[in-house]
Amino acid sequence: MSRVKWKGPYVKNKLLDNIRNSISVYKNDIKTTSKDSVILPKFVGLTIQVYNGKTFVAVKVVEEMVGHKLGEFVLTRKQFSYKKKKNKK
Repeated sequence: MSRVKWKGPYVKNKLLDNIRNSISVYKNDIKTTSKDSVILPKFVGLTIQVYNGKTFVAVKVVEEMVGHKLGEFVLTRKQFSYKKKKNKK
């Protein structure tokens, strides 16, 4: 189910405060653990570091991302690949 329209998009208050402060001071050190926050149009052009459970991953926000959640652009699982075995002679 989607969120009720009268409430508006969910964005963590601390994240909004950090973005307001960074825009006024012109710094791009915004770190957050809130993957469920929705990207707003005022985030465009900023680089937000989102925590994936192990490290912070830098996400450069572009216009096409508006309306999506931050967690959609951060991988939380490593891609698995088989390792080749050496031939024994």
